[in-house]
Amino acid sequence: MSMYFKYREENLLALLRSGDELAFNEIYRRNWQYVFTFAASALNNAEDTEECVQDIFCSIWLRKESLFLRYSLQTYLSAAVKYRVINILDRRYRKRQKMVQADPYYFHGFSPSPEVALLEKELVHKLELSIARLPEKCRLVYKMSRYEGKTHRQIAEELNISRKTVNNHLTKALKDLSGNLLTTFPLFIIYDLF
Repeated sequence: MSMYFKYREENLLALLRSGDELAFNEIYRRNWQYVFTFAASALNNAEDTEECVQDIFCSIWLRKESLFLRYSLQTYLSAAVKYRVINILDRRYRKRQKMVQADPYYFHGFSPSPEVALLEKELVHKLELSIARLPEKCRLVYKMSRYEGKTHRQIAEELNISRKTVNNHLTKALKDLSGNLLTTFPLFIIYDLF
């Protein structure tokens, strides 16, 4: 049995940065349930929750050499879950919108309660205002990614910028949008709408 369970978080992160898989396994063991519970409470879908957990820990492994945290790992994981949940809810909403546009009778007979309809209208309005307030290039990259479904590579080629710049713009956009939405609408309300 590994002795890593005795290590402090800082030691595990230092070992992780050097590529130590056992340190990563211990970080995962200590934190997967927290990430899973947080994501599940917002997504209420096992498949999306599992995808969220997997994406977050894969990202940690892939970025291990550059993973220097200002705050605790749990703070980092909380933010990562929040951004990933926003992405998943955004994807759900866009998928639903495409289905409704493709087949207006898709939701035939479906009628949300007046409260849900009002909240959804307010949320969509707040999202549109938040998108409009993004810096121009950031807004353009966000729309190309989310509305047009373009990959980071396609956006980079079209705008003649690096993929890292595309990623930076999307990260900023998601951070700003989630901050604006979450200050107005708690996650459980956002979930109920999507």
